[in-house]
Amino acid sequence: MAQLSLRGIKKRFNDTDVLHGIDLEIGDREFVVFVGPSGCGKSTLLRLIAGLDPISDGEFVLNGRQMNDVHPSQRGIAMVFQSYALYPHMDVYENMAFGARLMGLTKDEVEARIAEAARMLRLNELLKRKPRELSGGQRQRVAIGRALVRKPEVFLLDEPLSNLDAALRSEVRLEIARLHRQIGGTMIYVTHDQVEAMTLADRIVVMNLGRIEQVGTPRELYETPANVFVASFIGSPKMSLVDVQRTGNQLVIDGGESLSVDELPAGGDGPLKIGVRPDAWQLSRDLSSPGVSASVVYTEYLGENAFVYVRLPEGTLVGVRTAPNDIYEPDVAVRLNCEGAAIHYFSAEDGRRLPV
Repeated sequence: MAQLSLRGIKKRFNDTDVLHGIDLEIGDREFVVFVGPSGCGKSTLLRLIAGLDPISDGEFVLNGRQMNDVHPSQRGIAMVFQSYALYPHMDVYENMAFGARLMGLTKDEVEARIAEAARMLRLNELLKRKPRELSGGQRQRVAIGRALVRKPEVFLLDEPLSNLDAALRSEVRLEIARLHRQIGGTMIYVTHDQVEAMTLADRIVVMNLGRIEQVGTPRELYETPANVFVASFIGSPKMSLVDVQRTGNQLVIDGGESLSVDELPAGGDGPLKIGVRPDAWQLSRDLSSPGVSASVVYTEYLGENAFVYVRLPEGTLVGVRTAPNDIYEPDVAVRLNCEGAAIHYFSAEDGRRLPV
C-alpha cells in the first residue's frame, strides 16, 4: 500500500523559485504521469519525492508518515533515471543485485528477487552481459529490474524512454504497462511524450512554470481542459485556439467573418477565445459554403490519417484532420467550419474554461 500526499510543496534554488506550492494526492496502486514543457518542475518534483533534493517548504507524507527528513534509502521508493545509471563494470546480474544487497537481504533472497524480475522483464539470457553489450531498450529494462528487486512501495520513472527510438519506446512502454498490472505498485512517471501519458496514466498531472494546471484522467484532460494551456498541450496535433468577438450567436473572427453557434457561455457580447480539435473542423473547397475563409499552408500525410494546416486571414494556423486521399495543394483557398457543440470556450482575460 502506498498513498502519497504533497501539501504546499515548494522548491527554491538560491533565489530562484522552481515549485510554487504543489498540492497533490496520489492513491495506492495508481499510475500518475507528470507532463509539461521543459523547465516546468516535473523532474524536480520527482527528485523531492525520492529525497534526492530537500524540500524548501511544505510537507510530503507517505502512508501517513512525514518523509521530509527521511533518508532516500529509507523511504521505500525506487527511481529509474533517464540515463539508465548502470554500473559499466558490472554485468546485468550484479547491477540488479547491488541495491538489494545494500538492503541487507540474504543471498537466497537476492537471487529469488532477481530471478523474479528477470522473468518479468525477459532478462534471463542477459544476466551475464555488461551494459555495453546491451541495446538501449535492454539497458532500460535492466534499470527497471534494478528498481524492481528492491520491491519498493513507490516507483518513480524520470523520462525512462526518451533515449530510445520510436519502435523501442513503444515496446518498453508496453513492458511498463504490463509490469504495473502485475506488481500493482504506485507509479509516478515523468514524460514529454503525450502518447506515453495518454496510454499509461490513470491520471495525468499537467504542470507549467512550477504549478499544477490540471489533474485528471486522460479523457477528462482531452475533453474538458481547464484552461488554454492544457487545451493546447494535450492532443496531437494540438487544439486550435482562435480569438473571436461574441456578437449575439455569432463568433466574429478578425476580418469580419463569423461562425454561427446555438449555445454560448453565460455572459454578454465581448471577446472570447475558442478552441477546436483537428477532427472537429470541416474543410470545403466550395467557397460559398458556411464558415470562414482560409488558405492551405501544407499537409501532413500519416498513412491512415492526414492533417491539413490552413491559415486564417488574421494569421492563426489551424490543423484539420482529413481523409488521407483528400489532397489539398498549398495556397488553395478553402472554407472552414465546425459544429457549435465541438467548440471549447475560454476567457479572453485569463484563459480559464467557460462552461456552456
